[in-house]
Amino acid sequence: MRWTRLEWASLGASARAGALRRPAQAVSASVRASVQDIVEQVRLHGDAALKALTQRLDGADLGSLLVTKAEFDAADATVSGAVRAALDDAASRIEAFHRLGMAQPYALDTAPGVRCERILRPIGRVGLYAPAGSAPLPSTVLMLGIPALLAACPDVVLCTPPRADGSADPLVLVAARRCGIARVFKVGGAQAIAAMAFGTASIPRCNKLFGPGNAFVTEAKRQVTMAGDGPAIDMPAGPSEVLVIADGNADARFVAADLLSQAEHGPDSQVILLSDDAALIDAVEAALDAQLATLPRRDIAAAALAQSRAILVPALVDAFDVSNTYAPEHLILAVDAPRDWLPRVCAAGSVFLGGFAPEAIGDYCSGTNHVLPTGGAARAVSGLSVGSFQVAISVQTADRAGLAMIGATATTLARAEGLEAHARAIDVRLECA
Repeated sequence: MRWTRLEWASLGASARAGALRRPAQAVSASVRASVQDIVEQVRLHGDAALKALTQRLDGADLGSLLVTKAEFDAADATVSGAVRAALDDAASRIEAFHRLGMAQPYALDTAPGVRCERILRPIGRVGLYAPAGSAPLPSTVLMLGIPALLAACPDVVLCTPPRADGSADPLVLVAARRCGIARVFKVGGAQAIAAMAFGTASIPRCNKLFGPGNAFVTEAKRQVTMAGDGPAIDMPAGPSEVLVIADGNADARFVAADLLSQAEHGPDSQVILLSDDAALIDAVEAALDAQLATLPRRDIAAAALAQSRAILVPALVDAFDVSNTYAPEHLILAVDAPRDWLPRVCAAGSVFLGGFAPEAIGDYCSGTNHVLPTGGAARAVSGLSVGSFQVAISVQTADRAGLAMIGATATTLARAEGLEAHARAIDVRLECA
């Protein structure tokens, strides 16, 4: 196992910035042109481009892009009862947590005769992306599909990469059916994002795109949302990352296991350990070596670790300052009295408190959402919720008396801004009030 070990106190400003740089940020310039080319191909050639790109990038020769009912049924027959029960159990917790957090409409009389309201409407058509490259992610389907279901989105489209034989992963299909998603397309990567963004003969144009992915998917989401006719996106949700703050009493085995659970996602994932105890870092390194040796995806995890950091800080309080600067997707507090430290957390996608709250439960079944901001976006962006699939619309009504009561305020401010027509739109009504 090789990662970079640093002492925070000895680093200058430039070195500190380098220590917290994401791998994806270093390669984004190199993938930008490739993604731009893929998006343009899909916009120009539609389904033909999708099939050609799928053949070249995924090694799958597709006939129809759409998953048929027969394929759904075959997937149902393939997935074991135990896995199906686990998906149902996870889904029930995700639904319970997200239902409780749903925003509610409200109304208020801001003056006699003036009523203001906020109403909620589902987004008309949403496009979901579920990665299935080196590992299928049915859990992501639940994390996307259940909030969309609770929001009552009338049209939900899901794209997921095909396997080499041209089929969609059965676990992904079972999870999709559990969420009531009937339209699933066997398309992955940047080409799937482009298809949902601009539409093809098979895949409809969507109003908003959701879901995590690798650097190519993240870059594609960025490019399509910046196009003049492009869709909205949920957030920058790219390669996975975790930051662990551990004190000297943390269990090194637990910490190592948490670091590896994110490192095995992909070679562009990043894990960071912050501790005020050098002996703890030593113990974690030893535990990483031992656990990595028996890990099926050890080559992927080792590649991620090569871009990762173990940072010794002078005191735990410094670790929280570093973490808030990094703004991790996942933050684990492997410290004594972790809840006491929670007020110091200002920027993180999801936080896990204590030794028995591994990040993996958030990935699957605790109930929170695992579609979270990456790349430092957690400084200003929240994780996925039902509200992500809704639009809030403000409504106001005023009767004659109400307009008479507040009209002078509006006309005064309108004329102060030099907008005479605004003022007259009120004056003409006040004359009749």
